[in-house]
Amino acid sequence: MKNKNQQAGDAVSLVYQCALPLSTRTVQYVTDLLRKHLKAIRSRWRSLPAGRIVVIVLAVLRHDQRAADLAGGNGIAATTIRRWTDEVVALLAAGAPRLDRALAKVARRGGEAVLIDGTLIPTRRRTGKDNRKNYSGKHKRHGLHFLALTDERGRLIWISAARPGRTHDITAACHDHIVEHLKAAGRSPSSTASRT
Repeated sequence: MKNKNQQAGDAVSLVYQCALPLSTRTVQYVTDLLRKHLKAIRSRWRSLPAGRIVVIVLAVLRHDQRAADLAGGNGIAATTIRRWTDEVVALLAAGAPRLDRALAKVARRGGEAVLIDGTLIPTRRRTGKDNRKNYSGKHKRHGLHFLALTDERGRLIWISAARPGRTHDITAACHDHIVEHLKAAGRSPSSTASRT
């Protein structure tokens, strides 16, 4: 039976839930970071509390959830979610270690090796001229390229800024001056290049 106010063919908003594989520690860390930021900029009011903002932003970042879909389910604008996402990403990036400091920390701990690997994070296809440079011929998909450094146990110690998906690992390493930073930290670079 149809509601009298609802015409045939009218759109109905449905809200659904999705599971995010995130630890409580991650959510709490980002929430504390956002609360400190809001206090520092003296933001007196947001449409949602910091904890809910963080969960929405992490859903966008981790689950690739569309901002428009999340906006409808939470009663806020999609542009607000995009602004929150940019704000949280900037806060996380500001706390990231610089490459030289990360390598110096590994050297102080007596680390034997540093592993360098490039990876492609898949993204949606873009329109216009930006489309082609984000296409990786090696992976046959669109995305952004990142270089990551890990210690001998595989723990992440540094990650580069995003580059177009077509960027090769060696090109990214040259732009970030990885070899020079390794030598300055007392590490000799291996002659084997990544083939993955």
